[in-house]
Amino acid sequence: MKTKFTILMMVFFLAMSNGFAQKKDEAQNIISGKVSISKYHDREDLEKMQKGELLDLYTERIEVIVNILPNIAFATKPGITMTSLGIPDTKDNRKALEDNKNASKIYFDSTIEFQKKVLPYSDKSNLIAAILFYEQTLKSLHTYNEFNN
Repeated sequence: MKTKFTILMMVFFLAMSNGFAQKKDEAQNIISGKVSISKYHDREDLEKMQKGELLDLYTERIEVIVNILPNIAFATKPGITMTSLGIPDTKDNRKALEDNKNASKIYFDSTIEFQKKVLPYSDKSNLIAAILFYEQTLKSLHTYNEFNN
């Protein structure tokens, strides 16, 4: 009887220690969030659109740029982690990455809040020029690796 109790207690403590054991977090992607746009446009396409549609396109392009450009020294596509780049997956590095993601989110949210209030006053031609510029910037990310040789 005492043996059964001892074995039961050992199994109980093993189960409890396994439940409270610290599990290593999975490696986080350096680039996350929206990282692509659905379609590239030319000036003629954009000229035919209403200003509201242009505002949506402008916002979408800003979101992609905010998620990618600050991190191009590490990656230009999602799926790259600190570990895959050889960066030690330490608590401090994970916290730094998380802080960076939070800062980007706060920046994006405040930028969009401002632009929802002010951007409707911009000229349609300026919106079109900005969208074309952002799209050209995003297209150039496809050739980024050519500069990395």
